[in-house]
Amino acid sequence: MNDDLTRRRLLQIGALGAVTAGLAACAPAGSPTPMTTETWMPPADPMPFPANYTWGTATSAFQVEGSTTVDGRGVSIWDTFCAEPRRIRDGSTGDPGADHYNRWESDLDLMAELGLGAYRFSVAWPRIQPLGSGAVNQKGVDFYRTLVDGLVERGIKPGITLYHWDLPQPLQDAGGWPARDTAYRFADYARIMFDALGDVDADWFTINEPKTTSYVGHLYGAHAPGIADADAAAASVHHQLLGHGLAVRQFRDSGAQGRIGIALNLTPVYPASEEFSDSARLVDGAENRLFLDPVLLGSYPDDAIGRLGGMLHADKAAFDALVLDGDLAITSEPCEFLAIQYYGSGGVGFDGASVELWPTSNATWQQVHAEGLYDLLMRLKADYPAIPIVITENGIPDESPALTTDDGYRVAYLRDHFVQAARAIGDGSLLEAHYVWSMLDNFEWAEGYQQRWGIVAVDFETQKRSPKRSFEYYKGVISANAVSLS
Repeated sequence: MNDDLTRRRLLQIGALGAVTAGLAACAPAGSPTPMTTETWMPPADPMPFPANYTWGTATSAFQVEGSTTVDGRGVSIWDTFCAEPRRIRDGSTGDPGADHYNRWESDLDLMAELGLGAYRFSVAWPRIQPLGSGAVNQKGVDFYRTLVDGLVERGIKPGITLYHWDLPQPLQDAGGWPARDTAYRFADYARIMFDALGDVDADWFTINEPKTTSYVGHLYGAHAPGIADADAAAASVHHQLLGHGLAVRQFRDSGAQGRIGIALNLTPVYPASEEFSDSARLVDGAENRLFLDPVLLGSYPDDAIGRLGGMLHADKAAFDALVLDGDLAITSEPCEFLAIQYYGSGGVGFDGASVELWPTSNATWQQVHAEGLYDLLMRLKADYPAIPIVITENGIPDESPALTTDDGYRVAYLRDHFVQAARAIGDGSLLEAHYVWSMLDNFEWAEGYQQRWGIVAVDFETQKRSPKRSFEYYKGVISANAVSLS
């Protein structure tokens, strides 16, 4: 099961197995803007990016830091999940990860060698508040202070993610994200970090991929906390988005420098034929608009939760009862940017069923389709208020778990996606940054150490770092601030 249910697995909604949503051609009036993959030929000359375009890489705390029991760090839901038999493909845990907690300085030197403009990392909530609330662990705060200062010294802008799935276990014991109180505890924790690091010009990301937490963690039980309950999944959607808005308000109140937004994993999927357009629209409701609309429009779509094929099969009335007066004003608290994470596209057939339209990577959920990134960016431009866009994750795994630096397939993947990003900018997208996932090979959630996503290879026995071909390719793109097909 873990082969398919990895950290970014495409959602299979309800018993009929609908995957990540797409927009339908010939959809009825009032539907999202249709997505179509047009025949397009890139220019022969290199495609430049704006002078102020930001090139970055990303990681997350539980995947790279290791040192899960040192310096006062508390237990997270992923520590608990990894300790349960058969949860992780290879039986591994987040220790050692990539040992970034001890090797951060040399890792930052690699980033400087690459020429990065920004590095997105996540703060481990259990390092800051071991119990999820109450007392602050100063050693945890000090680690991130040192990391941020090291980035600034190297001329690399910090991108600080507040939540990348490692909820403190005591909060899970009290109900976790299906409980409204967790949103308030998250806002308290966010304020601690704003007060601690708000003197630095940084981009802040509140919640990473609330969809994955809700669906893979609470609907399928394949990620922590390992719950399989549709109503819990739906509740966790709202409470994560509520926590996001509450954190944005704390950011404003704190007077912290920089900008703030949320990181949503979005995946355009296309109907396998015109007759499946309505199915694709329903899947899109659960997969994309359930998260975009409350953040950007201050409303929930009415076709995302219910019993039809393609919907999230939860109790719609119970979900509506969770949304209290004033909540949607909080979820839509204005932000400076929207962060999106793009890995590929998918197809929708009868009653929302998954259809494979493009080749998959070694992560079998990932249908590789670079043009889908262009379609997604154009859809955001057409359907939502104007807001700067930041691509905070975009990548592909190695073709096998074996240690390698020969990753020409990743070079091709990145090149094709950079081309589509440049195309979208030329057609009016407000895209202003691109973060490659991932800087380092790391612990890949339910896959353990069996999938490698880094542009830097990590020998998990010795922790030796070896830049891959993709590292050198990306270095050239950053230096030129342009992409070429040659």
